[in-house]
Amino acid sequence: MNPHSPREYFDRAQQKLLQRVLILGSMVEEAMREAMQALQQRDFTAARRIYVADQEINEQRYAIEMECITLIATQQPMARDARLLAAMLEIITELERIGDYAKGICKINLLMSEAPVDSTVMFNLKQMSEHGLGMLHRALGAFVSQDIAAARAIPLEDDAVDMLYNQVYRVLLAAMMAVPGSVDRSNHLIWAAHNLERMADRVINICERIVYVYTGEMKELDGSDGLQIEDNHG
Repeated sequence: MNPHSPREYFDRAQQKLLQRVLILGSMVEEAMREAMQALQQRDFTAARRIYVADQEINEQRYAIEMECITLIATQQPMARDARLLAAMLEIITELERIGDYAKGICKINLLMSEAPVDSTVMFNLKQMSEHGLGMLHRALGAFVSQDIAAARAIPLEDDAVDMLYNQVYRVLLAAMMAVPGSVDRSNHLIWAAHNLERMADRVINICERIVYVYTGEMKELDGSDGLQIEDNHG
C-alpha cells in the first residue's frame, strides 16, 4: 500500500483516535478509583484535586470529538469506517459522563461531615465501583480487540451492580427512618450509589456501540439479552 494513499492516512488517523479514546478511558477509570478511595478515607484534599481535574477529562473529550468530526468531514468515510467514528463520538461522551460521576462523588465527600462512612455501606459502594470499573475496562478492551462476544456478555454483569445498589438503598433508608438526623448524610450516600449504578449503565451503552461498529446491528443490551423466557400460557 502506498504510504501516502488516502487509505493509509485514514487508517493512521483512526488508530491515533483509538489510542486517544483509550487514554481518556484510563483517565476516567483513575478518577473514579481515586474518588472512591478519597470517600473511604474522607480525604478532602484528594477530593478537591479530583474534582478540579475533571476539567482535563472534559477537554480531552472535546479534542477527540473535534478530530472525529474533522476526519468525517474531510474523508467522508463509508460503512464500518463511518460506524467506528460515530461509535467513538458516543463512547467519549459516555466516558466523560462517567468522569462526571467521579466528580460528583468527590462533591458528596466534601458535603458530608468528617465522620467515616458506615463500613457496610462503604463495602457495598466499593464493590459497586469495582464491578463497574471492571466492566468499563473490559468494554474498552473489547472495543480495541473487536470482541463482539465480550461486548454482548459484559452487560449481563449489570445485575450484580443493581443488587448492590438496592442493598445500599435499603440500609440507608432504614438509617433515615431510625435516626432522623442522618437524613442528609444518607441522601448523599444514596447519591453516590446512584452515580456508581449509572456508571455501569454507561458501560452498557459503550457495549452497544461496539456491537454496532462490528456488526452494523443497533440493539439494546441488558441483563435479559439472549435469555429465553418460557411461555406458561399454553
